[in-house]
Amino acid sequence: QLNFTLFLKRKTMVHMQLTAAKAALSPYARRWASSNGSRGLSLVGNHKHIDRRTLSAISLPSASAPTHRFPVSTKNNARANNLRWSDYQISAFSSDAATKDDDSTNDTTKDAPAEESDVPKDEMEFQAETRQLLDIVTHSLYTDKEVFLRELVSNASDALEKLRHVQATGTLSGTSTDDTPLEIRITTDEATNTVTIADTGIGMTKDEMVSNLGTIARSGSKAFVKAMQSKEQAESSDDVDPFGQGIIGKFGVGFYSGFMVADKVDVRTKSAGQISRDGDDIEPTDDDAIVWESEGAGKYSISALSSNIRQDRGTSVVLHLKPELDQYSNESTIEAILKKYSNFVGFPIYLNGKLVNTIDAIWLQEPKTVTEDKHSAFYKYISNGYDEPLDTIHFRVDAPLDIKALFYIPSFHSEKYGMGRMEPGVSLYSRKVLIEAKSPHILPDWCRFIKGVVDSEDLPLSISREKPQDTALVGKMRKALTRKILNTLSKMMKKDTTKYKEEFYKEYNFFLKEGVCQDHESQEPLSKLLYFETSKGMSGELTSLNEYISRCPPEQKDIYYLFAPSRELALQSPYMEGFSDSSREVIFLYTAIDDFVMANLKKFEGRNLISADKSEADFSKSDDDKDGKDEDKDADSSSTGNKLTSAEAKEFCTWFSNSLESKVSTCKTTNRLTSSPAVVTDSESGAMRRMMRIVETQDGGTGAMPLPKQTVEINPDHDIIVGIHRLKEADPVLAQVLAEQVMDNCLVAAGLLDDGRSMLPRLNDLMLCVVKSSVDKNEGTQVEEEKSAEEPKAELIMEDGVDTPEESKGYEGIQDAEVTKEDDVKDKK
Repeated sequence: QLNFTLFLKRKTMVHMQLTAAKAALSPYARRWASSNGSRGLSLVGNHKHIDRRTLSAISLPSASAPTHRFPVSTKNNARANNLRWSDYQISAFSSDAATKDDDSTNDTTKDAPAEESDVPKDEMEFQAETRQLLDIVTHSLYTDKEVFLRELVSNASDALEKLRHVQATGTLSGTSTDDTPLEIRITTDEATNTVTIADTGIGMTKDEMVSNLGTIARSGSKAFVKAMQSKEQAESSDDVDPFGQGIIGKFGVGFYSGFMVADKVDVRTKSAGQISRDGDDIEPTDDDAIVWESEGAGKYSISALSSNIRQDRGTSVVLHLKPELDQYSNESTIEAILKKYSNFVGFPIYLNGKLVNTIDAIWLQEPKTVTEDKHSAFYKYISNGYDEPLDTIHFRVDAPLDIKALFYIPSFHSEKYGMGRMEPGVSLYSRKVLIEAKSPHILPDWCRFIKGVVDSEDLPLSISREKPQDTALVGKMRKALTRKILNTLSKMMKKDTTKYKEEFYKEYNFFLKEGVCQDHESQEPLSKLLYFETSKGMSGELTSLNEYISRCPPEQKDIYYLFAPSRELALQSPYMEGFSDSSREVIFLYTAIDDFVMANLKKFEGRNLISADKSEADFSKSDDDKDGKDEDKDADSSSTGNKLTSAEAKEFCTWFSNSLESKVSTCKTTNRLTSSPAVVTDSESGAMRRMMRIVETQDGGTGAMPLPKQTVEINPDHDIIVGIHRLKEADPVLAQVLAEQVMDNCLVAAGLLDDGRSMLPRLNDLMLCVVKSSVDKNEGTQVEEEKSAEEPKAELIMEDGVDTPEESKGYEGIQDAEVTKEDDVKDKK
């Protein structure tokens, strides 16, 4: 609040008090003063600065004070017209605060706040509309109506905890020999449509009923804890039973949740004792049982309990359910709610005589004391599974707050069976009571395969106790828990590599890769847990990124990877030719998520992650390897005699770019290829492109995505490139067709060809040309063979020397026919 000083035109010093005021102030007001004032008023409010004399008329509608009006400067009339009314506390003070008199020509006034001790004030308390407040608590506080049972069971548990404490510490003086066990009993009656929650706890006296049940938002449990803790601090002694850890309630509104499902609530109680007036002990009481009744309409009544109704020590809450909510009188419904929210309450819960909570809260026990059998039973309970956990993570954390956590890694997950995305598997508890089932706030989304519980007594909760309240603190808790999981996996990876690779990583590698893409805070430790196949390993042999780096030659500064559908296709890829030639190891990726991982990771241990299809890939070799490979390459080139010169290669690149202008942006030569004619580089990921097509199709699109122009790198030594270069002048049409096929082959190798059916007409034409050429060649060969077969026969006749004129004439005819046929074959060829 800011003090606004208003000086009035009076000379006399008068001390007066005004109890209420309505002030019209500019929203920019902070302090206003009149230089002519000798008596002032302190006006308290929240307004920003305005200059002097910008206040409009201020009316003080009080019986003890007349209405006053204040002058307003013409300059600020427009601003004054938009003023808002607010309530302020106004008190008069001495004019000693003023430093200038009426005749002063200075428009500014020094700040002179009145001293707080000299200013009389009327302090008042906020009032509340009880019925409206009760209606809000009853109908607007909780998300689900079933939460009423959790709240009432928690209250019963607190009553039992109070009695247990006073019995253990001996503060219940004169305790009777009552040996009634500490327990909670719930009874359902479908005939009368009621449900009763009874406990054998400390109970309540009439005054405590009025104080605890008749006052909304007053927590009797919280007050009891404070009283006990104050007593312990005053005595400065070691308590054999540290108190407060088992108490659940703290807000004082949980009891009223019963009105969500009931149109009438009866509370029957008999007290075991009450805190003495001096606060030293719990005094026993011989009061008879009493009953508190209310319909939740703002009123309640307290009376003696009828002698026909038995009420032993403790409290019984009877809910007369609304007709439309009669399902809560069903035993199976109540049992399901109990197992969901209150299954780990520290006292036995009986439902119609049957024990419900049979599982212990083992996460609160020391990790070393919990047996494998207990872990197995608890895991099967929280996961609704039948398998044994692959690993267990049981620990406690003191910072940023006290946390007790128990996590399990299942032996398998259900997403791989097509059962949809799993929900988070970890629930949040506070003092063994469920706060949020399958909470999405405790662990990052990639940890959803983990099952378990997290319990924190210090975690601030919303008033409905359905969600944690402090988002920043929850974030710190989330980091601590995630760090513990990553450390456990890293330890398994180092100490039990076989189990990690063959059991955990085989089953959950997808989740780790998802974490790399989504959880940037944990990206670095997650990347160290990844394994891949490489070009130097065997099929199925996995290598971590750290192991890959350890095998890199000194001159290699980057990490290379290649995406392919399978290992066989990866090894046959034209992109592997340069790496094989330079003895570079390449990581093989087989799934789309792997490609996303590399795109998001970008670097590992200071080394860039580079795709094998990028032009910046380094293929430099060691001197020995380089000399040997160059000699072999020169020998091959000299033996074939097929190689484009630099000028011819440049000319071919220009022709290739112009011929395929709609598909090629740049064409250049490369030395990365040995057995392939060309490749495209610096293209978008084929896996990512396919993923985008799938997403677009799901969104109602056609999935047709235009392919951008590509950068093509050609091998100037390859026979196909040399042949096309020669054909582009001799047969331009055939050269164009071959160039288009080379381009499509490059797209297929890069995984960028959306539909291979587009090549079919061209392939059919090329096959037709090959078939015709082969047929013509065979026919020519057959003719030559026939000619060779006839020549020996003619020579034989000439050697005999007995040719007749007819024979000579026939022989000449055969020769003429063969020459004519040979000419026809040549023309056809």
